[in-house]
Amino acid sequence: MSLTLSRKAQAVKPSSTLAITAKAKELKAQGIDVVGFGAGEPDFDTPENICNAAISAINSGFTKYTPASGTNELKQAVCNKFEKFNNIHYTPDQIVISNGGKHSLTNVFQAILNPGDEVIIPSPYWLSYPEIVMLADGEPVFVRGEQENGYKVTVEQLQAATTEKTKALILNSPSNPTGMIYSEEELLAIADYVVKNDIYVVADEMYEYLVYDGNRHISIASLNEEIYKRTITVSGLAKTYAMTGWRIGYTGSSVEIAKLMSGIQSHQTSNPNSIAQKAAVEALTGDQSSMEMMVREFDARRKYMHEKISSMHHISAKEPYGAFYVFADISKTLEMSYKGKKIETSAEFARILIEDYNVAVIPCTDFGYDDHIRLSYAISIEQIEEGLSRIEKFLMELK
Repeated sequence: MSLTLSRKAQAVKPSSTLAITAKAKELKAQGIDVVGFGAGEPDFDTPENICNAAISAINSGFTKYTPASGTNELKQAVCNKFEKFNNIHYTPDQIVISNGGKHSLTNVFQAILNPGDEVIIPSPYWLSYPEIVMLADGEPVFVRGEQENGYKVTVEQLQAATTEKTKALILNSPSNPTGMIYSEEELLAIADYVVKNDIYVVADEMYEYLVYDGNRHISIASLNEEIYKRTITVSGLAKTYAMTGWRIGYTGSSVEIAKLMSGIQSHQTSNPNSIAQKAAVEALTGDQSSMEMMVREFDARRKYMHEKISSMHHISAKEPYGAFYVFADISKTLEMSYKGKKIETSAEFARILIEDYNVAVIPCTDFGYDDHIRLSYAISIEQIEEGLSRIEKFLMELK
């Protein structure tokens, strides 16, 4: 056959994080003792009260279609959460419930982009951002956050990358993969830049509750009325409530944008899962003690992992203050050799670890930083200790 398949689809790169996680699971299924630092999901079970709400929804027959953009009950719960936690006022007609944060972002860019519109993406970035933008006919423009600035970008860098085609900026705080947080002062400066250039800011706040060491999460939309009008706030329940498989994300935006996203979603997926929506209401409005316990445990793991990596030869990492990742600089190892062969790339570093030491880490080429790896501490402290011990043994073999 000579039929041509979609060039857009052919240009999409598979997720390296999912590929490595799948490889680790495959090895585990073969009985191999693998430590997987790749997964971007909590190792905790979904809290019991949330599961019980889903069971109740099934038993009561809440298994039919809902409105395309989500139930009014869940939209109101999201509004209340935005008001209480984020200090942002949204009404239910500004909320769109979706099938996870990834789907929310897909809705956002399909709603705001026209072919050739540019989206500024600070790097390091979550690897799906550029793919989602390109699938919506946008053009990613990368701005490198330097290590000495906590991998965060400055307004001067953003302004230098801005053109007449710039439509939006993605702002991810706390950050995946770095765990860094933008301060109020930094956010105010970025807000001024956004307003001055009359663009949108897509604020990905998926890790908003996972903040440590007395830091606090600040939503850029909360700063003033002008930035509020230009912000699309994206979040979800996956990371905070150990609900990765439930697939519930949500956005707060202008009524106009929310209507566009709702219309798009109505044709793509009909509506988010009805049972998961009931569970999400309980997550947002019910007992929060399980979530608070998870945050405390992540914090203990964070401290241990950062201290241990800081004591190792050849690699280093800035202390993360949010999310559940350590972004480790392995640039020194890329000038070294293992078993007589130069390593050269983070992908090769990761390949050696999983094949010779049964440890899965994420090489960060697809995150915009080829000389770094990402390690998740959303696994047990025992697994973290064992995995880091294996990495340390590998590093001691380098010449």
